[in-house]
Amino acid sequence: MTSPTTMTARILVVEDEYLIRMLLEDMLADLGHVVAAAVSTIAEAKELAATGDFDCAVLDVNLDGEQIFPVADILIKRGKPFVFVTGYGENSLPETYRGRPALQKPFQVERLEQMLAGLLATV
Repeated sequence: MTSPTTMTARILVVEDEYLIRMLLEDMLADLGHVVAAAVSTIAEAKELAATGDFDCAVLDVNLDGEQIFPVADILIKRGKPFVFVTGYGENSLPETYRGRPALQKPFQVERLEQMLAGLLATV
């Protein structure tokens, strides 16, 4: 599935649902990327967002009832690209984040690949 023009990226995955996180990790591996870290809590995500070594991030918007936006703010300050993943659609995001890339659950690997290509073009 990986095209010759696609770079291999190190990706931070933030997803609280174990099975979805595993599926996402498999999709990323199939696309030729490396999961730099996969975490399920806001605390872990904030720490990695601030100090982790990765090219971009995939952020579930709702982690066990907590919103991911403090993590997104850290990534914005670091200049790290990211994509939101939500079951509610891009219009459910607060106005501040509506221009950011968003994937609506469920999504196919092809859509994930398109989103990542757009993110990685900015790296």
